[in-house]
Amino acid sequence: MPNRHTAVLSAAALTAALAAVLPPGAASAACHPDARDLMLTYQPVDHTVADARYHLARLTIDNRDRRCALGDGWAMYFNSVRRPAAVLAGEAGEAARGRLAAQGLSVARADAAQSGDFYTLKPLAGFEPVAPGERRAIDIDVELWAVHKSDAPAGWTIAFGGGKPRWVPARSLLDPADPKQTTAFSGDNRPVETAATRYAGNTAPKTDLTLKQSLVPQPLSASASGGTVRIGGGSPVSAPRSLRAEERYLRSALRDVARGRGAPISLHVDPKLDVDRDGKADAEGYTLSATARGVRIVGADRAGVLYGVQTLRQLVPAGAYEAAARGRPEPSVKVPRVEIADAPLFGYRGLHLDVGRHFESPGTVKKFLDLMSFTKMNRLHLGLTNDEGWRLQIPGLPELTGYGSRREFDLEEKQALHQGMGSANDLGPGDGIAGKPRDETEANLGRRPAYQGFEQGTANFVGKGSGFYTAREFEDILRYAAERHVQVVPELNFPAHARAAVQSMEYRHRRTGDSAYRLLDPDDTSEHVSVQYYNDNLVNPCLDSTYRFLDKVVSEVAKMYRRAGVPFERLNLGGDEPPGPPEGWWSGSPACQNNPDTAGKSGEELKRLFFTRWNAIARKVAGKTAGWEDITDPTHSFRLEGFNPLPWQNVWGWGREDWAYRFANEGTPVILAHATNLYMDLAYNKDPDEPGYYWAAYVDEKSTFTYQPFDVYANATEDRWGNAITPDPSWTRLTPEGRKNILGLEVQLWGENGKTPEIREYQAFPKLLGAAERAWNRDTPAPGEMDAAWKVFSNTLGQKTFPLLSFYKPVGLPGHGVNYRIPPPGAKISGGTLAANVRNPGMAVEYSTDGRHWRPYRTPVKVGAYALTRTRAADGRTSRISPAGVPAWEGGASYKPGAVVSHRGELYTATRPVSGKEPGLSPGHWALLQ
Repeated sequence: MPNRHTAVLSAAALTAALAAVLPPGAASAACHPDARDLMLTYQPVDHTVADARYHLARLTIDNRDRRCALGDGWAMYFNSVRRPAAVLAGEAGEAARGRLAAQGLSVARADAAQSGDFYTLKPLAGFEPVAPGERRAIDIDVELWAVHKSDAPAGWTIAFGGGKPRWVPARSLLDPADPKQTTAFSGDNRPVETAATRYAGNTAPKTDLTLKQSLVPQPLSASASGGTVRIGGGSPVSAPRSLRAEERYLRSALRDVARGRGAPISLHVDPKLDVDRDGKADAEGYTLSATARGVRIVGADRAGVLYGVQTLRQLVPAGAYEAAARGRPEPSVKVPRVEIADAPLFGYRGLHLDVGRHFESPGTVKKFLDLMSFTKMNRLHLGLTNDEGWRLQIPGLPELTGYGSRREFDLEEKQALHQGMGSANDLGPGDGIAGKPRDETEANLGRRPAYQGFEQGTANFVGKGSGFYTAREFEDILRYAAERHVQVVPELNFPAHARAAVQSMEYRHRRTGDSAYRLLDPDDTSEHVSVQYYNDNLVNPCLDSTYRFLDKVVSEVAKMYRRAGVPFERLNLGGDEPPGPPEGWWSGSPACQNNPDTAGKSGEELKRLFFTRWNAIARKVAGKTAGWEDITDPTHSFRLEGFNPLPWQNVWGWGREDWAYRFANEGTPVILAHATNLYMDLAYNKDPDEPGYYWAAYVDEKSTFTYQPFDVYANATEDRWGNAITPDPSWTRLTPEGRKNILGLEVQLWGENGKTPEIREYQAFPKLLGAAERAWNRDTPAPGEMDAAWKVFSNTLGQKTFPLLSFYKPVGLPGHGVNYRIPPPGAKISGGTLAANVRNPGMAVEYSTDGRHWRPYRTPVKVGAYALTRTRAADGRTSRISPAGVPAWEGGASYKPGAVVSHRGELYTATRPVSGKEPGLSPGHWALLQ
């Protein structure tokens, strides 16, 4: 059988041969390549061609079909967070269109609405067919930059002759050693993360930890008296009736690790509990005493009792969790005899989980809730709506979930929203896309994904674009959260980021003729474009139907809280990123112009009118409201009753660095949500294999741990591009009175790149642990003390927390373990000797010279010119490979089995003698390592 990757005929010869035997126009109709036999590779190649405006990328089409050329009559569809420059107006767009046309191609928006991130690539009349076995490189200009693999286009399909689209396998490559690929523009001075930079940065020595330092977050005080006490699932537990829920939680948690008897445990509430002895009771505070006679937990309230239980869970040795996870639970477990007293810094300790961009199952949400309680976080801000999806069933408005929760290949969006962010109905059927991968391994191009960094499967339809919670499922989530003393704060995002709702109500209008809940004025000629390129996602504030819709939705949500038996404490109004320009907001809407209450008002005035009414509607069912800083502004007097802003856009140099403190100083209570330190979906660092955005900064667990809630400017040492900065003296400082108005902080886990539960956990852990420390621990180290505190925290994670999370059992849920990020090791080679280290002391490092045989690394060792290193976690999972001195592939050279090369940014090892066969195109000769 001929090799699939060998060109059988040149494009010209194939065309001539077909023309000789087929009538004009019949060649393409007679033979199309199988979509699975195509491979698309996207790789940025030069960011210097147009500084900070667009970059040159290379889209390579491999036609691996042995029979058919890729000729005419086809269309490829894809999503892209970066717009192809050819769709832009002006000189740059015209030049980009010309360059594509010279290659016989065009690109345009794919959907009828011309809204969002959906595009199509088509051949022009002069396109030269891609012959069987041919590999065609296409130069394409794409806006801005792409220095991470997750920036690449995703969700590729191909349709022939207007037929049903089929999945086309695709991959994203980026060479970390090529500055033209990794330097976004001339002002980008941030180095790429490498084994060498990690080696220099891993400065924490391994240290012995005190009892207090072993816990996350650290308690106010903790002392060990020596010795241990045994406890188990059969330990007698005494508690008053008011603590039955906490008693059940404790019993369940103990049975998860040990089912035998042990010393007694007692739970109590003391409303006057004064943990810090300042003469005032400490809400959510607790004391924990473990002696030879048993364990006693006293809380200032029920929440405090549960946090004492969570600390007790951390005292259980990681080995006991491991034994239970492996099916060999011990009869009882030993915990140290201790005295612990604790109380939080902030009353609001939040996590925002966006399920609008990509949906997450109730089970995933519950696991996060249990982990939040374990780390003493107490507010889940659940982003239920966004442009790309509506995720909650609302009785009486079935279109919101029947239409707005679904993403499909539907160019005219007759039955669903079009595919977005590279996903539709995950790998399942029913979304109009044929031939999708059968499982995540196939989507990942044949390799089982480890989710320890970017995986190619996320470019190949892995991701829950569709899905919603039924009312009953949401009520169950509310009850599960309440048992863990976590308040769920639902976000219903308006007036922007509302495309799913807007288009659902348009679908309702088309289907039934009902305008009672319509959210847009069909005659509005206003033009606006959002950050995500939507032009039809803004609800109209001049329509009575808008407020009828909002009232209907919140009243139904309130019923769910009542049925769940949970107080509806707070509703988040959303309100972020209204699409610009402001002067265009509803300026062409007859509904606004003809309404006496809105005629003549500016876009800003209409926005304030909307939020005044939206806030009033929300407060009829929820005691308090919150929303993004965009709703109000410290520079003007517009404020909302009972509303707390979340200031987020503190990006250094953007002009909003001090908004949080300006709000607080004036008397407006705020919830800190600073993007530079608290956005967990941002990439860990500048490594192309780290998934996530980087528009505000790179955020890792050091960013969250070293965050200074009361002096965020202490974190302003460099901008997002690695350039040194100093705080502007004009930035407002937080006053002592203003400090009282900092309600707490909230970390954000947006969902654009969070396409699987494993990725969500990778993005959140260990970042959430640093945030928990800053939200709970009252002893925030001063800036000058933070480096020493960070080195201790690095040891805590490596020696204590990571081993525990490896086998963590969420209470009341199946499964165990957390997919935390395992840090790749640092490494350097000098004189043929390898030296390696790890970010978190206590974790094991391994090395290899061929990528197949791995050895434990303990001290510097002779390896020769190159070596591969990786970190191994307690559960056996490993980090990404961190190469030191790996040679690049050279075309035509001969390689022996075991030779390691780097080619186009990927690592390969030779599996048999090979000469001249390019890695990635010669199965059986090279094995992909990364």
